[in-house]
Amino acid sequence: MAYSAIFHGCLRATMSARPARVQFRRTYRASVALPSASPVALRTGAAPLRSVLAPTLLGRRMVACLAVEVDRRGRSGVASPFLHRQSSSYGRFDYQDVSSDESDLEVGSSQQRQMHASTLDNVEEWKWKLTMLLRNKEEQEMVSRERKDRRDFEQLSALATRMGLYSHQYSKVVVFSKAPLPNYRSDLDDRRPQREVALPYRLQMEVDKHLQAYLSRKPKNRDKLLYSPKSEHGVDGSIAVDDLYDEQERITPNNVVVEKIQRRRSLQLRNKQQDWQECPEGQRMLEFRQGLPAYKERDALLKAVSENQVVVVSGETGCGKTTQLPQYILESEIEAARGAVCSIICTQPRRISAMAVSERVASERGEQLGDSVGYKVRLEGMKGRDTRLLFCTTGILLRRLLVDRKLTGVTHVIVDEIHERGMNEDFLLIVLKDLLRRRPELRLILMSATLNAELFSNYFGGAPMIHIPGFTYPVRAHFLENILEVTGYRLTPHNQIDDYGQDKSWKMQRQAVKKRKSQIATAVEDALESADFRGYGRWTRESLSCWNPDSIGFNLIEHVLCHIIQKERPGAVLVFMTGWDDINSLKDQLQSHPLLGDPSRVLLLACHGSMASSEQRLIFDKPPDGVRKIVLATNMAETSITINDVVFVVDCGKAKETSYDALNNTPCLLPSWISKAAARQRRGRAGRVQSGECYHLYPRCVYDAFADYQLPELLRTPLQSLCLQIKSLQLGSIAEFLSRALQPPESLSVQNAVEYLKVIGALDENENLTVLGRQLSMLPVEPKLGKMLILGAIFNCLDPVMSIVAGLSVRDPFLMPFDKKDLAESAKAQFSGHDYSDHLALARAYDGWRDAERQQAGYEYCWRNFLSAQTMKAIGSLRKQFFSLLKDIGIVDQNTELSNSWSHDEHLIRAIICAGLFPGISSVVNKDKSISLKTMEDGQVLLHSNSVNAGVPKIPYPWLVFNEKVKVNSVFLRDSTGISDSVLLLFGGNISRGGLDGHLKMLGGYLEFFMESSLAETYLSLKRELGELVQNKLLNPKFDMQSFHDLLMAVRLLVSEDQCEGRFVFGRQLPKKVTKVTLQAASSKGANGATGDNSKNQLQTLLVRAGHEAPTYKTKQVKNNQFRSTAIFNGLDFTGRPCSNKKLAEKDAAAQALLWLRGETQLSSSDMDAVSTLLKKKKVKNQRTARSSRWS
Repeated sequence: MAYSAIFHGCLRATMSARPARVQFRRTYRASVALPSASPVALRTGAAPLRSVLAPTLLGRRMVACLAVEVDRRGRSGVASPFLHRQSSSYGRFDYQDVSSDESDLEVGSSQQRQMHASTLDNVEEWKWKLTMLLRNKEEQEMVSRERKDRRDFEQLSALATRMGLYSHQYSKVVVFSKAPLPNYRSDLDDRRPQREVALPYRLQMEVDKHLQAYLSRKPKNRDKLLYSPKSEHGVDGSIAVDDLYDEQERITPNNVVVEKIQRRRSLQLRNKQQDWQECPEGQRMLEFRQGLPAYKERDALLKAVSENQVVVVSGETGCGKTTQLPQYILESEIEAARGAVCSIICTQPRRISAMAVSERVASERGEQLGDSVGYKVRLEGMKGRDTRLLFCTTGILLRRLLVDRKLTGVTHVIVDEIHERGMNEDFLLIVLKDLLRRRPELRLILMSATLNAELFSNYFGGAPMIHIPGFTYPVRAHFLENILEVTGYRLTPHNQIDDYGQDKSWKMQRQAVKKRKSQIATAVEDALESADFRGYGRWTRESLSCWNPDSIGFNLIEHVLCHIIQKERPGAVLVFMTGWDDINSLKDQLQSHPLLGDPSRVLLLACHGSMASSEQRLIFDKPPDGVRKIVLATNMAETSITINDVVFVVDCGKAKETSYDALNNTPCLLPSWISKAAARQRRGRAGRVQSGECYHLYPRCVYDAFADYQLPELLRTPLQSLCLQIKSLQLGSIAEFLSRALQPPESLSVQNAVEYLKVIGALDENENLTVLGRQLSMLPVEPKLGKMLILGAIFNCLDPVMSIVAGLSVRDPFLMPFDKKDLAESAKAQFSGHDYSDHLALARAYDGWRDAERQQAGYEYCWRNFLSAQTMKAIGSLRKQFFSLLKDIGIVDQNTELSNSWSHDEHLIRAIICAGLFPGISSVVNKDKSISLKTMEDGQVLLHSNSVNAGVPKIPYPWLVFNEKVKVNSVFLRDSTGISDSVLLLFGGNISRGGLDGHLKMLGGYLEFFMESSLAETYLSLKRELGELVQNKLLNPKFDMQSFHDLLMAVRLLVSEDQCEGRFVFGRQLPKKVTKVTLQAASSKGANGATGDNSKNQLQTLLVRAGHEAPTYKTKQVKNNQFRSTAIFNGLDFTGRPCSNKKLAEKDAAAQALLWLRGETQLSSSDMDAVSTLLKKKKVKNQRTARSSRWS
């Protein structure tokens, strides 16, 4: 008999006061809140917990606590029904008083006095509680739902801070913790998503018919299934890389013939090099190269490389380290007749750097690009059979390590721009450090543009360092106070607001004066307050007093550029901006200027990483005489890229930097101040060819407050892609591997990344790479977008999915002009139709552009529909690259018609979008005048104004999947697609069973679904078979899917015909079949007397026999003239369902209490005698025994 639930927690006795409403918790990660439909705030757990009472309060407050030990292994005859209702991965260990706020007013005057206790007494009480929390090493936090604690939270929070604890108030819950607390806790949200799923009977029968037809033939299909991944391959279905290359090394011939061929080739390379060096053009080039500072260190460098495995080289701007040091090594090897066996790889952080440097080095050697010098960037390259020096991006080298973990044949690895501390560079250092132990002949050269070489030297055990002085002409720095003084420009609060257009109004609002200062302004606040500008004029001082650090300064940049053109000598101008939005908006503003927009006087160019390579190369071309070149660029122009004719630099002092809040699992790409090292790099760009000028658009005191170096990317970005690479390289435990980094990331960031990869199916529970994870590691896109591509190929709807993935990989192609925003929104809405999807709108926009391009009308199409032609071309280029990659890994073949046989099924495309973007999921609750959206990490979120779903009054889908969220003041979903319950259940991630029939859960219990048990079994069967189909298709891309026709028909039918007829419920505890029993009990007429159907009589008899007082009922009127009642007894509150009158409402509340106590079984007179005897037995125990009792 399951009657022990009445003992769980502290039962209120007839004493003068009640205990504080507090619960202790061990962990935050695996937790869930009790649904709000039952006011019983009672939790169960797997470990014994203590109820702690303050000794200082015992004189004033005595509490009788009844408890019972519950043995999880079944030795006790009593068990709580909640033990079977909670997910094992969403359990929580806690202690909490079970009384509710509403019942306090009806229990007695002593409890009313306790409710209105003074703040001072409450703070003293919490001082003791928090002290006990600090002493208890097993407990992590305390949770309270007391009104007085919410009332006094400001004082209690200050107390917790002084004691070294963290605090946060979540709605009606107050939490004090030893660890930092996130902004939102889904486990404490009593209105987290719970969904009742309903399907038309006809649809369910038809789906079951197809499913049963498939299952009846499944034994025959199994004979055709693939080999087991464990048979001849690794656990993840991939061949062990070490074995593969060991075998290659064993079969590689190494005989006299090969040696003769290599020697002959080496001599040819040496003769060719000597001929170039002796010809007049080669002599002139050699004379130029000898004038660079790097030439003076040539011999020292070559000696250090020959004697040490690792060498660290630091060189200032203009010293020639990037172009000369690789050449010195190559020339030395060729001169020693080792040119044929020499293989040098030099990594660059950006593709434009790799391409530009390789062209420069090839020209200095008198060769065509692709001879002895080549380059390789993502899906683009120029290299030949004789290439001995390869410039590539860091990602390319990491991809080579995927298939060649020993870098077979490579003799030298040069990692350039290591000071930027990119994530790939830091990752590469860990891999190379391990590789050096296995390849003692391999040489590693690290090159940095700053003087922090000791950090890298120490990481490699004290590697020797070589410093090369820079060769730059003097550059005069002008800070903001000097610029204002010289030009006479005046700053006001109004002319500092940068114009991004109406669609970016939130950016403009962010620059306005507001009560709460931004992170950018706070970082330099102290420096500005202590600055002394008394040496400057009155107008300058007034301008500086209203200077807005949040502003980029479009108008100021415009004024400075006019000053340069009108009053300074000839020379190109390089303007450093933060990102594409700033570059584009400033470019539009400058083009409308009468001077700066005159093409006969100014050539205005942009340089951004997302631009095509051909467009990026334009910045190196020299303009016609009399035309001044102005280049608007991001921080990618700080290093490696050298624009030879730049004489003037305008530095806004900021760069768009990714920051990752691991606690809230939210990445942000926001502008931040650059470092002093970056400011010096920017300044140095002006002194490459002659003396230059640098205009810093911030005061000198702000520069002095900058950090010396930038925070490494590994510490400020999500780590999903990096963790996937670690597993694909078979480098062991992710956490252990990253702990060996130069500066390891925080453990929570690593944990979040690993959990994400498990959710999307890239890693299994043991952190091993799955078959899907192996395929994802071969695609140079985010894991979620890679998964979308793979599933689009498997389900034969590849074309629209490639358009969506390409569109999400570049900037938004939809333009929102300031003066035509309404027309632009209307054009985008036409692409979406009534499908409530930004992603489908993107695919349709590209299809229309592609058709227009075939008719030579692409630009007209873009102009008419407010689309960026440049972005459309970029999407087209990426689509070709994606198809090539999928073909290389065997997912698709040349038969594009087969890969797109279902591309017309937009319901299936919507399901593929869900599969890729999950767990980016938000619930949708339509209200009278608004739409409520909620995510697992952020709680309430909003839709971005550019989304097609932002302007609709109602979204007829219960869920939205999204790719990107941006945090400004609130969290906004930038793009979204509406999906049905069936799409989410089948394509959204792993499903687990709940405690009762028809109860399914996702995301560890955050999402809960209630339905008929037969429908739940249908979903589970379809999900299982669908996963098996995808698994087999991944293992063998040529696998014939015709035998799965009935299964696919069932899936397509379900995702296309689900009309979202379910509803959201909050605080749901029992499935529908139990609710019917509850209603029957509540509406019964009491035919059997006290022991029959009358729930109120049954409950009263049970309590009286146990020696307790009869229950009291608190009833109040709710909407639609209905009543809801709460049954109160012994500290337990049970709220019933809304009923037509007070009498039925009280019966329903009593029925809820009985159902919970008896664990869903009908109550007989023998049952009542048993529980009464048990209660009486526990009642006679004294208070000391009750206070020291424990429950498991």
